[in-house]
Amino acid sequence: MTRVLGIVLAGGEGKRLMPLTEDRAKPGVPFGGSYRLIDFALSNLANAGYLSIAVLTQYKSHSLDRHISQTWRLSSLLGNYVASVPAQQRRGPNWYLGSADAIYQSMNLINDERPDYIVVFGADHVYRMDAAQMVEAHIGTGAGVTVAGIRVPRKEAWQFGVIKTAADGVTIEDFLEKPAEPPGLVDSPEESFASMGNYVFSTDVLVDALERDAANPASRKDMGGDIIPMLVGDQKACVYDFKNNVVPGATDRDREYWRDVGTLDSYHEAHLDLVSPLPIFNLYNTEWPIFTSHPQLPGAKFVAGASVRDSIVCAGSIVSGASVDSSVIGTHTMVFDGAAVQRSVLLDNVTVGRGAVIRNAIIDKNVVVPDGALIGVDHVDDKRRGFTVSEGGITVIGKSQVVHQH
Repeated sequence: MTRVLGIVLAGGEGKRLMPLTEDRAKPGVPFGGSYRLIDFALSNLANAGYLSIAVLTQYKSHSLDRHISQTWRLSSLLGNYVASVPAQQRRGPNWYLGSADAIYQSMNLINDERPDYIVVFGADHVYRMDAAQMVEAHIGTGAGVTVAGIRVPRKEAWQFGVIKTAADGVTIEDFLEKPAEPPGLVDSPEESFASMGNYVFSTDVLVDALERDAANPASRKDMGGDIIPMLVGDQKACVYDFKNNVVPGATDRDREYWRDVGTLDSYHEAHLDLVSPLPIFNLYNTEWPIFTSHPQLPGAKFVAGASVRDSIVCAGSIVSGASVDSSVIGTHTMVFDGAAVQRSVLLDNVTVGRGAVIRNAIIDKNVVVPDGALIGVDHVDDKRRGFTVSEGGITVIGKSQVVHQH
């Protein structure tokens, strides 16, 4: 049997998601009420049948480590595991210097597992993908590395790492970081390939590239910035068109969905998609489930004339005599009489007092919103009270942040 090792890069700091990343790594940020961002990458690997997975962590990893240890328990009898691997200074006195160095410093994992191929996925994107189809394509081309590419409009591709292919549309000729003039595709000149940050390597090629990179003092030790361009130069790189990936239960509407929720505005926007009447991303596809741990709580309850429309409300939450509209409510959250929650994301264990108004907001765990408080109504007042207001006008309250009444 072909041996495949999954490596998930989960050391992301997520500065643009502050204050949601004040107390946790970006892959540990909750999403969709029940999940963490890392659950999407891990579910894609597990559903593909890849059950030997190392998660490389570094930045504020406690809640992420706890989530992995409590949730992602696979059968040790069959040699399956999801292991959280912290930086250990195995190759010298440094912590991880970049994503490539993280794998280089964790070479013992590769030596122990002795895989034929290594699947390297990022940990903080929302999407469904069958990694096995990408591995099959990689084996078919005989490449040293295969890079997943998603088609984006050429005029928007300057925001991404862009893949330029040869005339065959598969061999990578150049890997461009945020180019001013992105190259078009062979079969679609007005589209470009943006790198998804997902790679499949033949093991010997990756090990050799990491050794060469480690010996280069000018390298930034980055997978996308250093390792991939090196292998492009060696003519060992091919692209995998995400459009060709067919996941069971997918529809034409959501099969090419891939979202980087790396900013507060994109995080909020992705949640509003989830609660729309016809969302692009379908959380309810049971043929390719997104796995997570669900707390032992009773079902959500709506009492005293509560009005809830176009919303996701998770277990253990109670909406009493209040209105919730186009919002995602996490577990064990209480919304009391006369309160109004509109176009907002409330994480776990939030209390919304009587008559409070929350509009276009993200509220992290363990926040108590006092009776009559206004959140997201007056941005000047929000900033004065120490809340974060995003470029798109989303008010964000950090984990356990104290909300004072006016």
